[in-house]
Amino acid sequence: MEELGEIWYYVHEKRRVPLIVTDDDISGTFTFLRALPDYDNRRDLTPAQIAQTWLNYILEQRTILWWGGMGNSTEHTAFLRLKQGIPAPQSGSMALNSKIVAEQIGAQIFIDGWAMVAPGDPGIRRGSGRRAASVSHDGEAIYGAQVIAAIEAQAFVEPDLNKLLDLAVTFIPKQSLIYRLIGQLREWHAAEPDWRKTRAQIAAQYGYDKYGGNCHIIPNHALIIHALLHGDDDFQKTLMIVNTCGWDTDCNAGNVGCIMGIKNGLPGIMAGPDWRGPVADRMYLATADGGRAITDALTESYHVVNSGRALAR
Repeated sequence: MEELGEIWYYVHEKRRVPLIVTDDDISGTFTFLRALPDYDNRRDLTPAQIAQTWLNYILEQRTILWWGGMGNSTEHTAFLRLKQGIPAPQSGSMALNSKIVAEQIGAQIFIDGWAMVAPGDPGIRRGSGRRAASVSHDGEAIYGAQVIAAIEAQAFVEPDLNKLLDLAVTFIPKQSLIYRLIGQLREWHAAEPDWRKTRAQIAAQYGYDKYGGNCHIIPNHALIIHALLHGDDDFQKTLMIVNTCGWDTDCNAGNVGCIMGIKNGLPGIMAGPDWRGPVADRMYLATADGGRAITDALTESYHVVNSGRALAR
């Protein structure tokens, strides 16, 4: 807030950094989904096949992942397990990697594609989303990813946020922390219209000081639900809230932007500042497939749509 104020704008000029960069979240989201066409768009795609896609497209220490080391970066840890011959989903299990490492944010940030190939059908994609998440994560991290995927898949056909949340939580255990967190946030929102005050409640009960690791699923999932509830069904306001709230802003804004983009379409995106012009459709996917490293959103959309068509037969 001191440096940037409320985030209604691209901050790259103030921060003196490029707007379009190679990013682990974008690269992983659109690269791991290549398991579908690479394995004939099978509806029974396995964690092992998705894991093989990791090994096929990731260049060690160079592309997609945050290379923070074993036991520090969840994705790097999973990659090393796979490289050692440990199959998925054991590669992402808390039994092998510890509860803290297994419940970081990565499964959630990479999940959007698995929803976008299943418009209006969150049930069918529940399985593949869970399998994709299990390559590197476990426990609450998988539940958070399942909630986001269910919301996104259903948002193609259901505009009501409360109905989307009602549906999404049916896919996860009622005893899970993610399930209880969503219920509590909905209660807080009903009682308090000021998103800043609710953000303070989240920090007090679900803040980074309560959860170990570098970037835990719980605080950041809370901010996504928080922004959706307080965003008044407005693309610009919802993204402003989730970015101004801080923590893992690129991941959270990616999930929130995907949800609101699907739900409200291009008119919703174009109702406020010009988000599309500065991006100019540019997109980098840093992988072992150099021919698709420099791409654009339209090209990648065709790949997603065609996998979805194949899955739907």
